[in-house]
Amino acid sequence: MTINKLENTIPQLKELRQMEDIFWINPNNESVEEANAKVEYSMADILDASDRLERFAPFIKRAFSDTVETNGMIESFITEIPEFKSYLETYYQTAIHGKMYLKRDDSLPIAGTIKARGAIYEVLKHAETIALEAGLLSGYDDDYTKFISTEFREFFSGRQIVVGTTGNLGISVGTMARALGFEVVIHMSVEAKDWKKEFLRSRGVKVVEHNTNFTEAVNQGRMESMANPVSYFVDDEHSVDLFMGYTVGGLRLKKQLEEANISVDADHPLFVYLPCGIGGSPGGITFGLKQVFGDHVHCFFAEPAHMPSMLLGLMTQEYDNINVTDIDIDGKTVMDGLAVPQTSGFVAELMEHYFDGGLTVSEKDSMHLLAKMNDLENIQLEPAALAGTPGPSRLFQTVEGQTFLDKLNVSDKMDNITHIAWATGGSMVPEEDMQAFIQEGLKTY
Repeated sequence: MTINKLENTIPQLKELRQMEDIFWINPNNESVEEANAKVEYSMADILDASDRLERFAPFIKRAFSDTVETNGMIESFITEIPEFKSYLETYYQTAIHGKMYLKRDDSLPIAGTIKARGAIYEVLKHAETIALEAGLLSGYDDDYTKFISTEFREFFSGRQIVVGTTGNLGISVGTMARALGFEVVIHMSVEAKDWKKEFLRSRGVKVVEHNTNFTEAVNQGRMESMANPVSYFVDDEHSVDLFMGYTVGGLRLKKQLEEANISVDADHPLFVYLPCGIGGSPGGITFGLKQVFGDHVHCFFAEPAHMPSMLLGLMTQEYDNINVTDIDIDGKTVMDGLAVPQTSGFVAELMEHYFDGGLTVSEKDSMHLLAKMNDLENIQLEPAALAGTPGPSRLFQTVEGQTFLDKLNVSDKMDNITHIAWATGGSMVPEEDMQAFIQEGLKTY
């Protein structure tokens, strides 16, 4: 079927193709009970991942000083952003009911981005698996501080970890893998920032640059790894372990909200807006949130208007068989962490019945809101981290959002809504680069 014919049968595809800002409701979304019946993963898998991270906590605490306060837990806090919320109401000329928070994955320990959740988890699981196989670790009840020993580092030094990335995944994989002693090779696409490449090289990581997009960088990394019998490839497109590492974020948010006396139930809905690139992090976190909060949480993924790969894959139900360039989208975005032209088929198909919808964000708005977040809340984020922040405005501003709210029957509960925009990165961006982002954003005022 041609694109023109698809436009006639798929609502909003024309606007997506024209790179307009849209708010899309997933017509295939189902109740959590119905969706759970169609997948092979469950809360048991999330708890298994959580337990593994707890086993490694003593090692992480010893290896990374910025985790001492959290006892080796890699977790971020939530921050209410009332001034920014008020500005969104003015900027988008619509009232936002309820309170708005920022989930501060920009400040996650070790790697400072949302990717730290899944990437670090997968590296640790791989290390645990081969240490158990080699007899270096006697079992899950062994002392995991052994992983910082010379014996373990020498063992891992003869093995390699490879990944293809636009940057943030590579930082997370590279930092943890090098701390364990692995040789690390990172294949990076042209979208990757120079400072991310230099950061990795300074930690002994081999960085291979490709004058191509994310998808091709991943393919090159996968082929190289497959040719090496002692190499392990962290596959951003297909990895179950990567996905399960992200799910723990949903599990931990429940405890954070309870500690903040924020209720999530039928009378207090939770809306979460997650930046989306390949799909692993928003997909995994959404899966975790849905298992924890059931039908009381509603998850939307946010993408650059110039790189809406997940939206395109789900709208057309072509998943990873369609690329943004196939519908004449240029794929040029300053939100480098989300610069992925083709979504993960594994995640898209797995999450099709869980995602509530999505939104696209213009380049101008991402930079404008970046500068405003700095001005109003004194929070410095990289451009990709702002992708989810227009979500609450779109929910109340658009016909699609209003229809969704009417279907939920929450007209008398609007002021009880909790909105969480999930941040990606920012704390590791060099000051010079961050100031350049802010100055670029100020030009949009």
